[in-house]
Amino acid sequence: MLISNLTAADLRINIDPDSLGFSDTSELLTYPLPWIGQERAEMAARFGLEMDQSDYNLFVLGEVGSGRSSLLRQAMQVAAANKAVPPDLCYLHNFDAPERPQALYLSAGQGRLLRQLMARMTKSLQTEIPQCLEGQGFKVESERIEKTYKEEESKNYAELDAFAEARKFAIQREAGHMVFTFLGKKRHALTEDEVLVLPKEHRAEIEQAEQELRAKITSYFEKTRPLERAMNDALAALRRQVVKPLLNHELQGIRDGLKQESKDYVKLSAYLEQVMQDILDHVEQFKVSDTDEESRQGALSKVLSRYRVNLVVDNDGLSGAPVIVEDNPLFRSLFGSIEYQTESDVLVTDFTRIRAGSLHKAHGGFLMLHLRDLLADEMVWEKLRRLLRSGKLQIEEPGTALTPIAAVSLEPEAVKVEVKIILIGSREQYYELQEEDPEFARRFRVKVDFAESFLSSAETRRASSIFIAHACQEMGLPHFSAAAVARLLEGSHREADDQSRQSAIFARTEALVMESAALCRARAGFLVDAADVEAALQAHILRHDYPDQRLQESIAEGDVLITVHGEKVGQLNGLSQIDLRDYRFGFPIRVTARTFAGEDGLLNIGREVEMSGPIHDKGVFILQNYLSALFAHIAPLALNASIVFEQDYYGVEGDSASCAELYVLLSSLSGLPLKQGIAVTGAVNQHGEVLPVGGINEKIEGYFRVCETAGLDGSQGVLIPHRNRRNLMLEHKVIKAVAKGLFHIYTAEHTNEGIELLTGFPIGVANGTGNYPYDSVLGHAQKTLLAYRRACQVQEHPKEGRKHLR
Repeated sequence: MLISNLTAADLRINIDPDSLGFSDTSELLTYPLPWIGQERAEMAARFGLEMDQSDYNLFVLGEVGSGRSSLLRQAMQVAAANKAVPPDLCYLHNFDAPERPQALYLSAGQGRLLRQLMARMTKSLQTEIPQCLEGQGFKVESERIEKTYKEEESKNYAELDAFAEARKFAIQREAGHMVFTFLGKKRHALTEDEVLVLPKEHRAEIEQAEQELRAKITSYFEKTRPLERAMNDALAALRRQVVKPLLNHELQGIRDGLKQESKDYVKLSAYLEQVMQDILDHVEQFKVSDTDEESRQGALSKVLSRYRVNLVVDNDGLSGAPVIVEDNPLFRSLFGSIEYQTESDVLVTDFTRIRAGSLHKAHGGFLMLHLRDLLADEMVWEKLRRLLRSGKLQIEEPGTALTPIAAVSLEPEAVKVEVKIILIGSREQYYELQEEDPEFARRFRVKVDFAESFLSSAETRRASSIFIAHACQEMGLPHFSAAAVARLLEGSHREADDQSRQSAIFARTEALVMESAALCRARAGFLVDAADVEAALQAHILRHDYPDQRLQESIAEGDVLITVHGEKVGQLNGLSQIDLRDYRFGFPIRVTARTFAGEDGLLNIGREVEMSGPIHDKGVFILQNYLSALFAHIAPLALNASIVFEQDYYGVEGDSASCAELYVLLSSLSGLPLKQGIAVTGAVNQHGEVLPVGGINEKIEGYFRVCETAGLDGSQGVLIPHRNRRNLMLEHKVIKAVAKGLFHIYTAEHTNEGIELLTGFPIGVANGTGNYPYDSVLGHAQKTLLAYRRACQVQEHPKEGRKHLR
């Protein structure tokens, strides 16, 4: 196939606004927002979100700005609407082990109701229990119990008093103790000094009597203390008997108010029984007292606090499953936490200070996380791995052991959580995870792969227009005319570097929508038109193209040597591209080659000084082998050759210059000059076929600007791979120059076509002996190689009788 000289119509796809089927985007608001060009991802997402089995979590991979997060959030909300509302989660006081609060799942809304009912009950009991204890029936029975005790106690005391009096002792009770004194004549209490002056025999009698009295007092207490205990037990039993019907009524009201189909209803019933027993055990605290009322209220408050309900997850009001997007997955925010307060230099807490994390709140629904956020904290990563393995979530505070003061810690009951995790990451992260942590990766069996581009069609253009319409509505922007949308769609093709494909990175389109709308408003327009979009594109370029501008100035000022007129042997303009992520631009770079007689072969100077990458080095080796194959009939070649990228101070990577390198080598070997106005890009394989390269539009436009500055005379242009034709989405300025014949864009499928264009000589076809015609590029190169061989012929050394090289 001969070389092609493309026409202006080949250089860009132009979208007819009339083909879009609307006048402006306001007409498209009734249509739902579609998954544009992401059918594979949409199908995978729906499959994963509907799978109820474990380990079918979703890993969403794709480029930032592809809509992966927003579209998955939308899909999560749709899937959640068809799922049942999950239960509430409460934490309650554990009467058997207060340091291990118990968890309770109740039907949605029941947690809030239980909290209200328990709060109402505790408030009611503070009024009703004292009333019960002040009732006439209770008073009569308690007085009877006390009277029985007092009668028996008085009888025992009278017996003790008589016993003491018989031994001449006076006895009395003081603060629960017995105090006695010896009585002398006239029943006068003797002091210790008076006792000491008594005769020895008399003192002995007194001591004997005192020992007998002490024994009697001990016997008295042994009799009365069980009586007191019995009285207290009887009074306590009476209080329990009086209060229990009230508690039964209150707790039955709570049971009746809650649905028995709750998952943990049996557990709740057991808890309420414990509440009843605890209230009965502390019913004395409810009794109104005239003495130390403040202390009693404090003790009562402490008791009542045990009956509070800590509703950590409240799903009341939800119409489906929860959808949680956690943008800050810290340990506490993701897995829950326990709050502390300082009391007497000790960190203390209780079950009411337990806080739920995003995983608790997402139980029964969906949780979106970004892998990069998780990898930032090793503790978060390890905890999530354990959760996915066990399905149980334990709230813990790993940092309390490191605090400078003592802490009273809790160990809340672990709960079973069923959460569909949607993990957002890049392709590189996905495959690294597969390699480095296969156990974790196994938990994400659904791969949702977002494409970077998609084939353009009438349907995708319609969907893209709907996206623009919804973006205008959501951000309160003026709507876009069909012509403006057509210009945006052309920009999408340019982003994809493909006339047949659109870019799937809609964040760029959204940014351009906002910037175009701002320009429309600046001119007081009501509808964004194509001129606004074009102006926004040019403004964006102006904000980002300073490096490109400086390089163009360096070329124009002669600091960077680029020749765009005339012909040169062994010299050619290659095309390169710089991608700064927010801006891409192309520029020419001079490629030169020198050849000599020798046996060292091809020298890649960039590789020798470690300024070229492995892909570029691979391309040089390929063209070296291709060159060797062209002249295999005169092998081995007696050749020294060097290739260099002139004024390259940053290094080169990629194989897109291998065509240019081959051409300058052939030019140097053949002595035929190359047209300096035609810049070259393209990779070459071992058969001489020209392969496509990236950044083709930026490369062409960068070289065009150099030629435009130097002066277009109709001889300038670029030679690109034929397979890059569909990648052309060039600026209108370039297209106009091509239409006027001032600039040319040539395509080649084989290197033979390119060298013929650049030299004006045929490449040459080998005859039966393998030799090339004299008046051809390869014929001239063959002549030079034979001359190199003759120059390197060995000669017999006259003294040593051996061969050496000249």
